[in-house]
Amino acid sequence: MGAGRFGAPMERQGRAAATSAAVGESADSEARRRDPLRRRASSAAPSGSGEAESVRRERPGSLGGSTSAGRPRAEGLRKRRPLFPWFGLDIGGTLVKLVYFEPKDITAEEEKEEVESLKSIRKYLTSNVAYGSTGIRDVHLELKDLTLCGRKGNLHFIRFPTHDMPAFIQMGRDKNFSSLHTVFCATGGGSYKFEQDFLTIGDLQLRKLDELDCLIKGILYIDSVGFNGRSQCYYFENPADSEKCQKLPFDLKNPYPLLLVNIGSGVSILAVYSKDNYKRVTGTSLGGGTFFGLCCLLTGCSTFEEALEMASRGDSTKVDKLVRDIYGGDYERFGLPGWAVASSFGNMMSKEKREAASKEDLARATLITITNNIGSIARMCALNEGYFGAVGALLELLKIP
Repeated sequence: MGAGRFGAPMERQGRAAATSAAVGESADSEARRRDPLRRRASSAAPSGSGEAESVRRERPGSLGGSTSAGRPRAEGLRKRRPLFPWFGLDIGGTLVKLVYFEPKDITAEEEKEEVESLKSIRKYLTSNVAYGSTGIRDVHLELKDLTLCGRKGNLHFIRFPTHDMPAFIQMGRDKNFSSLHTVFCATGGGSYKFEQDFLTIGDLQLRKLDELDCLIKGILYIDSVGFNGRSQCYYFENPADSEKCQKLPFDLKNPYPLLLVNIGSGVSILAVYSKDNYKRVTGTSLGGGTFFGLCCLLTGCSTFEEALEMASRGDSTKVDKLVRDIYGGDYERFGLPGWAVASSFGNMMSKEKREAASKEDLARATLITITNNIGSIARMCALNEGYFGAVGALLELLKIP
């Protein structure tokens, strides 16, 4: 999605990136932000007829489709839902995550009423798996046959580097997006950083949503619909035993209290007592952005996918100093196995071992270093608390209870 490269799709499919689903409501006030443990009211539209009404008012190319007078409930639902297209946006420090709902139940009458710009946007987003040189649609994450606000369709997940946001805004202007939408629901720090650019360049108004609210409600929503019939929440039984370790589904029907570790450019760790009651326990600056940045320095890679690909082929034990490198085996007194990392990048003190380590080994060691650090902090938070983050913006737009 780099500038000047956005319009030309590439014949390739990207790897998956860890993406946090987001759901939520507007951030209220600085006072609420400072209150670490708060009970939030369920998502509600702002008072007055400002943003909420601007989403609902008639525009060219509406897919409002008439409904039988004998079905008042369906008619009421139709009136409450916004006009197509339906998007949710999470603008992070490293990646932008875009969620797009593709309706599959469009009637002949609706299709006849559609303006060309709406058809063009839908075709562009759903017929490609890559956009320019950096935009990717994660086809394997697509949720099929989903029902949102009484409409059936597929949910698509698209991502691109945050530094390509100006090109994305320009693309929206070129495709005359403002004629279809006047309010764009977005979360993440970038919704503040790029708000003026959306308005002045794209003629689009952002409705900014609290990212932690979005995170929690998004996770619960995605778990409720499942991943094409399969649960996305799981845990490992007997994780320390390579022979007995197995991946099992985890039931999130009654998950509270829980510890939520949101890994983005940095990391936030939340203690969640209900969908409206949580606090941020702590965090760390060593997150996904750290992994990518260090990989760029150590390996010369230029994309997140390339960094992950390198890491998948590397051997971190050539870079890290393990317990067995110090003790000759396990440290039995404290239950530390010989394969545990004693010192991340500890072997790089040796000139001989530096020369023997490949770029793939360095990428793998970087990934292990970051994930081990996050895991250790999360475990300490879990012990301290006494128990073990774009979708949301879309739900806010649709006002689904």
